[in-house]
Amino acid sequence: MSPLIFAYLALASALASGVLALGADRYPGLLRYGSSILLGIGGVFAVFAGAWALIDEAPTTDLLALGLPWLKWHLRLDPLSGFFFAVVGLLVFAISLFAPGYLREYIHPKNRQALSALGLFTGLFVLGMLLVLLADDAYVFMISWELMSVSSYFLVAYQHQHAANRRAAFLYLLMAHIGGLAILLGFGVLAGFGDGFTFDAMRAAELSATWASIAFALVFFGFGMKAGMVPLHAWLPEAHPVAPSHISALMSGVMLKVAIYGLIRVTYDLIGDIQWQWGLVLLIIGSTSTLLGVLYAMLRNNLKRLLAYSSIENIGIILSGLGLSMIFIGTGHKILGVIGLIAALYHILSHALFKGLLFLGAGAIAHATHEYDLNNMGGLIRRMPQTAVFFLVGCLSISGIPLLNGFISEWLTFQTALQAPVLESGVLRSIIPVAAAVLALSAALAAACFVKVYGVAFLGQARSRHAARAREVDVGMRAAMGLLAVLCVLFGIFPSTVISIIDAIPNMLLGAGPPSATARGWLWLTPISPRVASFSAPLVLAGILIFALIAWLLLRKRTVDIRRGPAWDCGFGSLNSRMQYTGTAFSMPIQRIFAPVWDLKEEIEETKNAAQPLHTEGMRHQMQALDRSWSRVYEPIGHLVLVAARRIGMIQTGSIHTYLAYSFFTLILLLWVVT
Repeated sequence: MSPLIFAYLALASALASGVLALGADRYPGLLRYGSSILLGIGGVFAVFAGAWALIDEAPTTDLLALGLPWLKWHLRLDPLSGFFFAVVGLLVFAISLFAPGYLREYIHPKNRQALSALGLFTGLFVLGMLLVLLADDAYVFMISWELMSVSSYFLVAYQHQHAANRRAAFLYLLMAHIGGLAILLGFGVLAGFGDGFTFDAMRAAELSATWASIAFALVFFGFGMKAGMVPLHAWLPEAHPVAPSHISALMSGVMLKVAIYGLIRVTYDLIGDIQWQWGLVLLIIGSTSTLLGVLYAMLRNNLKRLLAYSSIENIGIILSGLGLSMIFIGTGHKILGVIGLIAALYHILSHALFKGLLFLGAGAIAHATHEYDLNNMGGLIRRMPQTAVFFLVGCLSISGIPLLNGFISEWLTFQTALQAPVLESGVLRSIIPVAAAVLALSAALAAACFVKVYGVAFLGQARSRHAARAREVDVGMRAAMGLLAVLCVLFGIFPSTVISIIDAIPNMLLGAGPPSATARGWLWLTPISPRVASFSAPLVLAGILIFALIAWLLLRKRTVDIRRGPAWDCGFGSLNSRMQYTGTAFSMPIQRIFAPVWDLKEEIEETKNAAQPLHTEGMRHQMQALDRSWSRVYEPIGHLVLVAARRIGMIQTGSIHTYLAYSFFTLILLLWVVT
């Protein structure tokens, strides 16, 4: 028995989930329960298959006669694909718990949608992601990649009655296919030198430094576009917010990581001879994505759009870790490169968990309040207490607070960057500390961003009628969020155990593991050595609990006469929701400091009293923070495409004689080329 058996069962369950959902329009329960149960079973099988591949470490391969007669499907499950298989499975299982309660809204007669389409394409989406991870040749990889992209396009366009959804879906599909073309060309370079489309043939290819760099540039462009790195991120904040929330969790939590998997697979495994220049490119683009992603998120008040921009920041952190890894490997410091790779892999796992949790939390809030705008929420901690606790765990984790998984991966990235003095290049020794400083600044801004999110959404008074009438979501939705919240805590407290399993990946790719990450046992994480840096989350947790217990024992014996009264209102009367900070007001200082980052359009309308011109009766403030990539990158490209299209359109004369002449001269040219 091999882990591929469980992988096949996961594929079959995902496909069966989609097929069963075809009857959901007539019998909605098929989607809410039957299809979701099959999806959850597929997630469990995927976790088993991935965990087995990581623990066993030996690659398992298979050959299926499913393709063309002369081009069979090559499949492989090894520690790298097993790790991503397990990550996908965890989140798929979580959304299978969340979906039945969340989809109740889509069954309501006022919001009735084509449930069969949602269930079918969800199953195909999961199937496509898992097949990408199993592919062991370019043919299967590209078919699976397109299945993943096209099925997710239909999920983004699910509520196609809205023009914004159709626009977001078209932009997503367009950029996905441009990226797919670049990936195909990258595989073409490797296949040309390797004399075959199988990954084994590509591994055996002997590439010069120039051709290896060309192949890397192509796949980095293609996978980077799918991952949402700056400046190729334009589709992400448009597509993720308009999809159903559990689909947004899958897209942001694991689909972006499948793109990172492709980058790691091609660069570390198929090309193999890593050059430090590639790492420098990844580090610069990763640092830029990290800072701009969190700054774009800071000014958003739509919760799902804010979370989508935050995903760009976290993709930047992953790319920074990979960039540091490539720099150290390319300069001959393989062990330090292993630490950078481990940091990136840990953040891949961490981001899948806390971003999945936050998107499910956003879905729970929308389900209870029908609101996505932070400025229409408020006071939800009293109406949705369990959701508030789970969402708080996600906010703390994404902010990099110790004892949660987000801190571990960012701390490992910092520890890798701090080893820059061993490099001989003065340029690299100067750039890496700057990148580390950008990462530190981004972490602080991320903390501020999610203080804003949690404070405006859950604290204070309700800012709208919908928020005031909110009720806690059902048990399945809370179970899904609770599962991810618990995993965020466990992976933050026991990182050494997780890393001892993950280190099978650098052992396979680089022939080396982390030097001493678990040298002092499961209590301590020591990425470089115990003398350089170490961290013990279990001991920190034990210290906090002991301090809390002592404080409780001391305080409970005291009898204090507490006088309760209304909060000080500055003489303005009773407090109301209009006196609270809004999301816009909270982020205003950061907006002023980093104003050049955005294209800001701000309008202030003041209404005067006709009888007393100096007296202001009311004011209206409106502000838009536009992404500069549209005006600096995409609009000029679109303009050039339109100009070129008009020029090419001049050959359409409408005359049959002209078209016959085109055909005649084309035929002459082809005959000349052939001879």
